Amino acid sequence: MIRRLFYMALGAFGAVWVMRKLQALKPDHVARRAADSANGMLLQVRDFTSDALGEAADREMELRSRFGLDNPDNTH
Repeated sequence: MIRRLFYMALGAFGAVWVMRKLQALKPDHVARRAADSANGMLLQVRDFTSDALGEAADREMELRSRFGLDNPDNTH
């Protein structure tokens, strides 16, 4: 009796698990996940490029001030 109940519960769990996996493979779910993933990746790339450009501008200002390139009377 307990063995049958165990196998019945195991089968119900398996059926629920399979149904969830199959529902996750529907085209609208896959498309939504792909779009969300692409959007997240785009935001990360934007953050990275803004950080990199900001750091490059800071370094350029530092180098210009070190070598005196900011002075307009120091034209060559």
